[in-house]
Amino acid sequence: MKKKLFSVLLAMTMVLSLVACGAKKGPAEDGINVCLASEPATLDPALQSAVDCGIVINHLFAGLATWEEGANGESVLAPDCITEFTEGVENPDGTVTYTYTLRDGLTWSDGKAVTAGDFVFAWNRAASPATAADYGYMFDVIDGYDAMWADDAKGDETLNVQAPDDKTLVVTLKNQVPYWNELMAFPTYKPVREDVVSNEAWATEPKTMICNGAYTIESWEHNSYLTLRKRDDYVDAAKVTMPAINFYLSDDVNNDLANFKNGDWQFIDDVPTNEIPALKKDYPDEFVITGNVGTYYLCWNVNEDLLPNSDLEGTEKALAEAEIRNAINLLVDRNYIVEDVSQGGQVPASSFVAMGLTDADGTEFYKNAGNNDYTGYFDVSKEAYEKTWEEAKEVLKKYYTFDEASGKFTDMPSLVYLYNTNEGHKAIAEAIQSNFAQMGINMSLENQEWATFLETRKNGDFSVARNGWLGDYNDPISFLDMWTTVSGNNDVQLGKGDNETVKAYSIDLTDLGYDTKVENGTWAETYDVVISDIKTCTDPKTRYALMHKAEDLLMSTGTICPIYYYTDLYMIDDSVDGFFTTPLGFKYFMYCTINK
Repeated sequence: MKKKLFSVLLAMTMVLSLVACGAKKGPAEDGINVCLASEPATLDPALQSAVDCGIVINHLFAGLATWEEGANGESVLAPDCITEFTEGVENPDGTVTYTYTLRDGLTWSDGKAVTAGDFVFAWNRAASPATAADYGYMFDVIDGYDAMWADDAKGDETLNVQAPDDKTLVVTLKNQVPYWNELMAFPTYKPVREDVVSNEAWATEPKTMICNGAYTIESWEHNSYLTLRKRDDYVDAAKVTMPAINFYLSDDVNNDLANFKNGDWQFIDDVPTNEIPALKKDYPDEFVITGNVGTYYLCWNVNEDLLPNSDLEGTEKALAEAEIRNAINLLVDRNYIVEDVSQGGQVPASSFVAMGLTDADGTEFYKNAGNNDYTGYFDVSKEAYEKTWEEAKEVLKKYYTFDEASGKFTDMPSLVYLYNTNEGHKAIAEAIQSNFAQMGINMSLENQEWATFLETRKNGDFSVARNGWLGDYNDPISFLDMWTTVSGNNDVQLGKGDNETVKAYSIDLTDLGYDTKVENGTWAETYDVVISDIKTCTDPKTRYALMHKAEDLLMSTGTICPIYYYTDLYMIDDSVDGFFTTPLGFKYFMYCTINK
């Protein structure tokens, strides 16, 4: 999942004007004040793809499962709208059927009962090609998904999800899926009601936002704040201790920190990187660095022309550009970035699949990536930087003119690095810009506000862009299936646009018992195939071996330049109890209390 206030005087002026007009409520006085990011791109569970959106959605909607905090602070998966997790029944054709019973007392915020049919509708809507949701591919483990997306689909195909009555939900998967229960806790799997979403603007205003979770929207001053109010009729209302949550919408980390320091806000999800040493010293109990299963990276648009003056074309050009991207990626000084720029305990990354995910034998997946003498796809140790720099230079000499006197290339195409407005992202961009400039690569920087940035990147309207990904569940496939041709999270555009017909990708699965062996095929003929094989493989050892092959192919394109493995940095006031977060980046405020 994609990872990402205004002044006090302005806030007071705005609130006073609203009171005078009598049109809208201001932020709740009995709630916790938090800041995650700027205006959310969407609060529609089917359409969200960013962590900040998912956090808000988790407070507004209840799915079949949820994350809870265990006795020792660990994240524990628990039933939510269902009475219990059930064992799947394997059918003669290899499919697996789960039957769930909804709990009594489930209601929507307008008083109507939540039914099994609401889940059937919501899942089909999210998976539908017509919706084109970024996370639509998350439903590909369910029987019927392939028919929905087949070239000869008529449009009336549906997932094999049934509601024989209002309390019973029957789900048939293609085969056993080891992370199925975790999928049910993901925001995209939350229910929505058909009559509500028939209004296309339903998720943009409090009066049309009908929810089934612990909270509903009380007020929403766009680009300013979003206030959630506890639902007294929520089935688990007795467990919810925070009456209201004010999500302040800001991407100004300096302003965020000022509001935290003066006591106006109790939680901020980011801090200025230059303040980190002082915060560690002055706020040892309130400045928190904890683990995240995620990777911060630079992504390339595969359709960006890196050889505008070359006679190369087709497969030969695509392979050359992949070699160029991989060489340029070696120029990034990851150790400098984590030690002197981000300063939050991050670890230099040499693979896309993050730290914290296990392999078939119980070791860490990332440590087995790349099949090299070092960990990953390139050596990120401090000692290796000078050597990898020289290696990159020699590769680039094959395609561009190098001036020995200046030690720089003279004819490399200029790049534009796109990032969302944030001082930390800007500082990292400037560090990378400096690395590239030393080799003669001119890269300018461009920033956009969060929602616009997400749309620009998704549409492929960039050459190079900041990116970050947190695992959606505890399995390496959550870092790999996002790069298929139909995925809405495939920002690098592999298999899309001009790259759709490029035959430059090779995969050989014969050593794992498969017939697939493709040389110079399209992205769909290679990567999509191995991801499909992973999704249908039930032998753990083979399945993990397939995932390593998928990452090998992904990294060979050079479109992914890992920078570091994430840590989660935030500040929480010492008056707050009951807050918890998961390694997947989800934060929960509904069980908080403020004790002062």
